[in-house]
Formats: sequence, C-alpha cells, structure tokens
Amino acid sequence: MRTQRQVVDYSLRKRVVLRELLAGRVGTYDLCDASPYLKNAARFHGEPTDQRCPICRSENLTRVHYIYGDELRQSAGQARTVAELSVLAMTLREFQVFVVEVCLGCDWNHLVEQYLLGRDGLPGGADDGQERSEAGGMTADGTGVRRRREAQR
Repeated sequence: MRTQRQVVDYSLRKRVVLRELLAGRVGTYDLCDASPYLKNAARFHGEPTDQRCPICRSENLTRVHYIYGDELRQSAGQARTVAELSVLAMTLREFQVFVVEVCLGCDWNHLVEQYLLGRDGLPGGADDGQERSEAGGMTADGTGVRRRREAQR
C-alpha cells in the first residue's frame, strides 16, 4: 500500500521463539494457543499465504489484519481484508494495522508486523500536519495559537 509507514517487523522475535522451541525451553502448547476469535477471523477475513506453518508443517499460514485508531470508533479491533484496508487508507486520516499469522491446523499464531495507514501518509499532507498542530494549540514553530491571534489584533 502506498501510504504504509512506520513499519515494525517482528521476524527476529519469531526466530527467537522458534529457536526456544527447538531447544526444548518452550513447549508447543505454549506457542500454539490461538483463540477461537482469531481462528474465525483467519477463516473469514484472512489472507492465505504460501508459507508452511513452522510448527506442524502441514498447513499454510493465514495472515489476519487487525485495525486500531481513533477515527474507527466501534470498528477498532476488527479484522479486515486487504481490499478493505486500501479503501480505509484513502478515507481515514490515520490508523494502525497489526498483522498476525495463524495456522488453522495447530493453532500457531504470531504477530508478524505493524504499520500505519491513512491519508496523512500521502504526499502533500504537510498542510494537514500544520492545521492539525494548530488545532491542538501549537503552531509549527512552537508558539501558541492564542499568542499569535492576540498579536494579530
């Protein structure tokens, strides 16, 4: 997506968890604990991948995208498809996306990445940033809006 920014990749954390499993310090019951809600979200809103599950190696992983943000109101915390994310990215100013991979066979689940989406990431959004900061009581140079208005009088 073209407005995707501030990406955090959790692949190193995944490697550590899998290394702990292979070393015998963690059991599969500790790692394969997907909730029924997560599994349903994977079935109905998930994006199938070609990657095999690192635990059972018999099922392909499914990626689920959860969205959070102030503008979402009651929709915050819901799973969305990739097509819905692109539509939301053009209509909302900013929201956060968490991507979780799930194995429907053995219940493996792991946070893969998180990132921001929204119109604020589009080129030419600098004017919006100044308006937003002025609405919050501060201008771009750090002086208060009230002082600026009083000086204009």
